Amino acid sequence: MSIKTRAAVLERIGDPSPWTKSRPISVDHIDLDSPQPGEALVRLEAAGVCHSDLSRVNGSRECSVPMVLGHEACGVIEELGSAVDGYQIGDRVALIFLPRCGDCRACQAPHFEPCEHGTAANAAGSLLGGGRRLHRAGTDVHHQNGVSGFATHAVVHTSSLVVIPQDVPAPVGALLGCAVLTGGGAVLNAGRMAINERIAVVGVGGVGLAAMLVAQAVGPAEMLAVDMLTSKLDLAPAYGATLVATPAEIAEHERQYDLVIECVGSTRALETAIKLTRPGGRTVTVGLPSPTTRMEISPLSLVVDTRSLIGSYMGSGDPTEDIQRYAQMYLDGRLPIDRLISAHIKLSQINEAMDALEAGDALRQVIDLAAEHV
Repeated sequence: MSIKTRAAVLERIGDPSPWTKSRPISVDHIDLDSPQPGEALVRLEAAGVCHSDLSRVNGSRECSVPMVLGHEACGVIEELGSAVDGYQIGDRVALIFLPRCGDCRACQAPHFEPCEHGTAANAAGSLLGGGRRLHRAGTDVHHQNGVSGFATHAVVHTSSLVVIPQDVPAPVGALLGCAVLTGGGAVLNAGRMAINERIAVVGVGGVGLAAMLVAQAVGPAEMLAVDMLTSKLDLAPAYGATLVATPAEIAEHERQYDLVIECVGSTRALETAIKLTRPGGRTVTVGLPSPTTRMEISPLSLVVDTRSLIGSYMGSGDPTEDIQRYAQMYLDGRLPIDRLISAHIKLSQINEAMDALEAGDALRQVIDLAAEHV
């Protein structure tokens, strides 16, 4: 048995921008299978547009097409497959972009490591249980990161779901699954920020600003925001920045920081972040560059200055615990996640949204999927 879902489908990779003209993403009704064992059908209410989605469109990260895009979403469970525990129909859930089998070496590690089977499924464009639940005209359509959240409905493995309070608004719930999970985890889990430390954030898009909001909740002594776009630096003080600078101005910036978070995904940004890190400090990188990107670094500086260079993925912690913590911080008024939202858009505006993201004109655009159900 299947239902129809209205979804944004990436048809081609590497089309020239502006994508408003080349339109590599179509919005189409496609078939969605009922959930299999361990899976759930979710009626989606909101989805965030992230640089990781853009990287599929511009070809900087390889993927198979056709693919229903979207990996940061929120919705309500409508149907459960067999062999599901801990979830109920009617639960509001945030969707996360890496399912976990619970049995592999990585899942059994004492600290966070990306699930081996979940990573393989994401790379294949399938679900953790194998195969695809999306079809069009008898042909399989690939999943993005086990979510495919730019749609009215999604079937996902339940390890991609985190139950959140019903009074968390759907747009906020969507951002919990990537921007806040990634940025917040870089600060708290990978970076181990302590109160009154000095922190810098390189790249103040959605993830960088989320990191700043979480850091502000901890209580920094000072917070520097670095970005190439002065328009974004103008916004940074509202997210806790006490200082702002462009990369060109860093050469004259003599301060160094206990914790520096890099959220761009380029060698120049990471080099800037390392330069800003004091001896004994921690540099955390969450940006996703092209797989072919390489950089040079002085090993001696890591040793004699006892610096730490830390990669962080998916928040470097337990996604369920982290998301539920951030949701409660939002409800308590300590984490104003809704400030990250720069625009609410329709599903039909997805190509325009990619252009805005590429131009640096947007923080987090949120697709109002609840309106698609009306």
